[in-house]
Amino acid sequence: MDVYIVTGASKGIGEELYEQIRKTDSLVFGIARSNPKGYENFVEVDLTSREVRQGLMERLLTPYLATAESFTLINNAGTVEPVGKVGELSTNALQQAIELNLTAPIELSNEFIGVLSHSKAKKQIINISSGAGRNAYEGWGIYCTTKAGLDRFSEVIRLEQQRVEYPVGIVSIAPGIIDTGMQETIRSSDVDGFPMLEQFINYKEDGKLRSAEATAQLLIEWIEKEDLTSTEVISRLS
Repeated sequence: MDVYIVTGASKGIGEELYEQIRKTDSLVFGIARSNPKGYENFVEVDLTSREVRQGLMERLLTPYLATAESFTLINNAGTVEPVGKVGELSTNALQQAIELNLTAPIELSNEFIGVLSHSKAKKQIINISSGAGRNAYEGWGIYCTTKAGLDRFSEVIRLEQQRVEYPVGIVSIAPGIIDTGMQETIRSSDVDGFPMLEQFINYKEDGKLRSAEATAQLLIEWIEKEDLTSTEVISRLS
């Protein structure tokens, strides 16, 4: 049995990943603030809260340590907000974004690796990154920063895991421009705070956005064929 954990599983890519994986023989747990469709094996938590994050991986993984053939954590939950120029951002909003985009995947990965440190099963972490982590965009100071941090954190894990007996494979992958609620948020931004607004509106109007369903399918296929202990840590979904 293969065990998957998908964060941000109530919408967008996360929901599609959860939907597609649960139709296989694998066991998948979804994590999100809400479960509007009443999915099974779903944990309703707010990942911006350190208290609810603590011990979460241990509770989900421990029952399957002796039986699972593989464990996969997909850190997908994230937010593009707050969008705006530095100096005009809400302190509360930027703190929430850092917690969700960076602190949560760091803590979940840390606990995932710790709980599974003696497991001989296949183990892998997929961090959903963004091209924004590899380029600077006006108005996305927090989003760019947190995704860049996620990339570098993933690189450190790869280096460390090369020294252990039963390594965890890891990748920080940018899935491309996808037609999700995040894109709607971007298109509703103020042009003064986000000068690239027109370009993102054009992406939608010109049909250049890939669907969440197609993206999730490509990502699952990519995960299944790649050895994440040796592939490029910083990757992009083609």
